[in-house]
Amino acid sequence: MTATLKRLPGALTWLISPLALLALWALVADAGLFPRQLLIPPLHVLQAFEELLQSGELQEHLGGSLSRLGLGLGFCFGAVGGLAFGVLMALSKQVEAYCGPLFHCLRQIPSIALIPMFVLFFGIEETFKIVIVAKAAFFPVALAASEGVKAIPRSYFEVADVYRLSWPTLVREVAFPAAAPPIITGLRISLTRAWVVLVAAELLAADSGLGQMIEMGRQMLRIDVVMVGVLVTGVIGFSLDFVFRLLERRLFRWQSR
Repeated sequence: MTATLKRLPGALTWLISPLALLALWALVADAGLFPRQLLIPPLHVLQAFEELLQSGELQEHLGGSLSRLGLGLGFCFGAVGGLAFGVLMALSKQVEAYCGPLFHCLRQIPSIALIPMFVLFFGIEETFKIVIVAKAAFFPVALAASEGVKAIPRSYFEVADVYRLSWPTLVREVAFPAAAPPIITGLRISLTRAWVVLVAAELLAADSGLGQMIEMGRQMLRIDVVMVGVLVTGVIGFSLDFVFRLLERRLFRWQSR
């Protein structure tokens, strides 16, 4: 019990910056430096949060966004495709020679910049959200898998060549386990990036979701609703990243020993 209490202050240090920002927000809002239509006090945002919870509107929009991310198959398609392509590009000089330049060019294009074109091709229905999330997830995972496999010591593959392992066995038994840490990091980055892109897509073309709630709040001049959407989006993104960090620590505890 005593040891837990001693560790508690250090564990709570992450609260300092959010609380400081909240205090600064309240002070600036009360000072009237900006019009209330632009910067409202935190208490008003809290009241809007309670209002949206009681009406069930927040749960509906949040559920829509999370279902598109986790159940809409976009992230799964993008992550699995990126993993396969990244490993293939690392192990095959032909794939890297023919596809590498195009891959590195396309990964520099922001996913948000492609939203207008995807809307023209797929409309604003769920297919559009699946494609934009898959694109956002594909490139970080592919890059992480490619760099991770390239960093594997050459001796690993020499031993595999001595045992004449088949190509699928080589990938399954050597490439994936040895490159697992960077691949998990790539999955973490791609998940949070896909979340950001999804909310941005909902802002521009959707009939539900957190992004659409933010856009409707803007159109109705409900800055409190907009701030609720922004804060909830940030908290969800932080939570996704935090869960993946815990997964990394649990899976690769041996690295810190």
